[in-house]
Parts: sequence; C-alpha cells; structure tokens
Amino acid sequence: MDAMTPAISSNSDIAARIVALGKAMGFSAVGIADIALESEAEGFQAWLAADHHGSMDYMARHGEKRWRPDALQPGTHSVICVALDYWHSSASDAATAEEVLSDASKGYVSRYALGRDYHKVIRNKLQAFAEAIDTQIATHSFRVFTDSAPVMEIPLAVKAGLGWRGKHTLLLNRERGSYFFLGEIYTSLDLQSAAEPQANHCGTCSACIDICPTQAITAPHRLDARRCISYLTIELKSAIPVEFRKAMGNRIYGCDDCQLVCPWNKFAQKTAVPDFAVRNGLDSASLVDLFAWTESEFDERMQGSAIRRIGYERWLRNIAVALGNAPASVDVTNALHARVDHPSELVREHVGWALQEQRDRTSLPR
Repeated sequence: MDAMTPAISSNSDIAARIVALGKAMGFSAVGIADIALESEAEGFQAWLAADHHGSMDYMARHGEKRWRPDALQPGTHSVICVALDYWHSSASDAATAEEVLSDASKGYVSRYALGRDYHKVIRNKLQAFAEAIDTQIATHSFRVFTDSAPVMEIPLAVKAGLGWRGKHTLLLNRERGSYFFLGEIYTSLDLQSAAEPQANHCGTCSACIDICPTQAITAPHRLDARRCISYLTIELKSAIPVEFRKAMGNRIYGCDDCQLVCPWNKFAQKTAVPDFAVRNGLDSASLVDLFAWTESEFDERMQGSAIRRIGYERWLRNIAVALGNAPASVDVTNALHARVDHPSELVREHVGWALQEQRDRTSLPR
C-alpha cells in the first residue's frame, strides 16, 4: 500500500468496505473469495473426458488457468464476486413466462436475453467498481470478467458466500433464487472475508431434474450440455439433432424450465437496471413474425443483444424447429415455404423437417 492509499487497519476492513461499495454501486450481492480452486479440477476434467461439453472446444483450453486464477491473471490474490439481478419489471412474470411456453405459436426466449447484452452491461459496471476500489479504498491491479475467459464463476461465487450450486448446476440464493448474472474482479489485494459459504438448501427436491425437456441434467449437479436446449439453440453451430427437436417445443433461444420450476425463485428480485428492459417484444413474440425478419432487420433489432452473436442463420434454424412444433396452420406453412429455398443448407434442412412435421399432423396439401 503506497502513500496515496487511505490508511485501513486490516485486510478484513478493506474487504468489508469493498462489499459495501459494490452494493452502493448497484450490484445485488458482493462477496470475496480466495483463489484455492484445485479441488474443482478433477470434476471439471471428468466432465470434459465424458464429452459433456459437446462442441464447446474452448472449455478444454487453458488447462490449469481455469482453476488457478493467479495463472490466468498473474498477481491475483483474491476474487471479488458480484451478482446482478436481471428479471426486469417490463418482462412477463414467471406465470406469464410459463404461459408463453405453453403457447406453441409464440417463441420463447430465455429471460436473461430479453434486454441488452449482459456481457457489456456487467463488464462496464465491474470496470467502474474496480476503478472505484483503486481510488477510494486501496490501490490494486485487477482484471474483470463476466461469463468470459476460463473463470470458474460458480465455485468462486460459492466461496464468496453468494449462494450454493443447485442440482441444475446454477447458483442459488435464498434471497434471490437464480435469476441473476455473475461477475468477477481478479485483484492483487489479499483480502479476508467474514462471509460464510451458504449451506445447500435443495434438500430432496428434484423439480429441475424432472422438468428438463431433454433430460440434460443427468444427475444432481451434473449437466450433459449436448442435450441442453440452451446449448442446442446458442452454442451449437451445426444442425440440431433430430431426436431433440420435438422436445425443444417453442424455445428459440435458451431455456428456463429448470429455473421456472425452482421453488427458490419465488424469492427472485426484479432488477432496476434499465438496460435489462425487454426489447422488440421478445418476451411474447409470434414465431411467424420473428421468422419473417430479414437479415438486416435481425442485425438492426438485435444490435446490443446477446442473441445477435448466434447470427441470422442459427436464428432461422431455431425458429424453423419451433414452427415445426407449432399448431398446424396456413400461416405457419406459408412462413416455412417462404424459406424453403433459403441460401443456407442449414436453414433449408430445418425448414424441410418443420414442413414434414406440419404435414404429418394436417391434411394440408404437399
């Protein structure tokens, strides 16, 4: 600590001031974690060895940097973990979200993706937080992350006392359920936190496991990403396996089923962050209308959205599957026929599948 740093009696005092500052700057929860993650390495490597990461090759890169924060960011002694609620008051509530899921003429978008891209929002807030620590509390070197780089976000958040890992593998908190984003500041400060890890409060509940449309949660705390609808609609770049298409229903970007059914989400908090307000009516949009978007309309409307990163081709792929699962109608059939000669082979194949599904349940002419 140099002469410019305010005098503070101990590292635990610094940690307490950092937590208070983060909450004052708008984060839903803030905690401090140490960097001892070696115990996570074996389970992670076994998950990779089982190919449960699917085509996400980046998960296998970086080696020990994933469980050694000081290898990823030299000089790191502690991790400041934050949570930020994302369910905005402009979005449908949980009951209405379930109503959208049950209306096969509409497209279901995971609630976290309805507003502005959280990567940009949280990264900017974390950067401001880290800089405020530097000027107001203690000088430090740092690097900020949110769902980026090889960072073990959930184990770190558990260490920081922000919650426990639910059986669906997401972080759960007694006061806010699971509808929140996580972010981290790798810092050179050697901090001591008084926070105690939260006990696991899932008990004998298996609602998240039972509800999963594709049985992607193969056991408590174990996810086979290759079966997960979030993976299939977002991460997978190739054709969606036929065996999962009907189970996808009308989910066109991500899946919230395991969270919607979780009893702890009755305590979920609404966010006050304006950037997470619903855009383009995506909380309850018609599949036919979404499928009609041109590529330029997609690019324009999804500017600043996390959805934009999957690109127009996969957007159409996902909606084609949902239209194949939609109630038979002339509007649906006409929408699909409008894309039957699309330049993308990927889109054409999914449109062809969807048209066959429509034919199989209707007497409409071929």
